[in-house]
Formats: sequence, C-alpha cells, structure tokens
Amino acid sequence: MKVSTVLLAATSAVSVSASPSWIQGNQAVINEDLKVPGDNPLYFCADPKDYILDIENVDLDPNPPLPYVLRSGQTLSITAKGDFQKQVEEGSKMHLTVRYNNLITLINQDADTCETVKKADLECPLKKGEMKLTKDVDLPQQIPPGKYNVKAEVKTKDGDDITCLTAEITFHR
Repeated sequence: MKVSTVLLAATSAVSVSASPSWIQGNQAVINEDLKVPGDNPLYFCADPKDYILDIENVDLDPNPPLPYVLRSGQTLSITAKGDFQKQVEEGSKMHLTVRYNNLITLINQDADTCETVKKADLECPLKKGEMKLTKDVDLPQQIPPGKYNVKAEVKTKDGDDITCLTAEITFHR
C-alpha cells in the first residue's frame, strides 16, 4: 500500500502517466509520443493538450525505483515541475488503479485529490501557475517482486481532466 501511496502522491502532485490502450489479455500498448518528459517510467493516458496540468518534467532517482532493502537506506527522490492552467479547487477527485503482473487488481479506488496532495506537502487549492515538487520517500522492503501497472486519473469536481498518467514498474528480487 505504501508504494501506491507514493505513486499516488507523485502523480497527483505533478500528475504524470502513460495512456495504455487495454487489449485482450490486459496488456498495455504504450505510445512513446505520450512519454512524460524526464527520467521516469510515466506516460500520459492521452494527448495532454487539454489537461489542466501541463507537466514540464518528472525525475525519479533511482529510475526505476528499487525496494528500500536493496538500496542500503537510500530513498526514492521525486522532482517534478509543471504549470496549472487554472486553479484546482476542493472537490477534485483521483481514481487510482494498481495491477500486479497484469492479473491481480491490488487497488481500484477513488481518493480526494486535496487529501492526497497533502502527502506530497502540498495544499488545496492548487493555484494557477508554475508548481515545483521535491519529495523523498522510503519504499518498503516488503514489495513483492513483479510488474506493477499504475494508472492515476485526476479530475476537477466538474469532471474536467487535470491529468491522467500511467506507469509500469518492475521490482526484482
């Protein structure tokens, strides 16, 4: 759960994703044109031109993330920069889906965006204009090895797209 919280906070703060098209077998087809700028595994779900959040870059260190136990006490550092085209008010929602090995849905839930961004040391309303985020997070050592598919859709209370991001992250033993 902590991994999804980290990913949720990162995506909600600077929402980044890759929009996979789901086909038989639940395998994602990733369009490299939708890659989120920076050193990260993120893709936009669709052409981001109509998103409220214009993401300039997102960097993860290390990329890909590694479980805490393998990193001798180091943390996952998230640095992101973006520009909100308009203010994001209370009442915005995020839908998070986390799938394990494309077979098991671990998380399929809605969350209040303003509550979620608090985990990234941000507060609502998210004001129009440039935003920078820097966050360090320890990943738990109990992350089972395998492939995780994450999708975060963030919308205003009126249903306008703030952003939508996807990522595929593989943890090895």
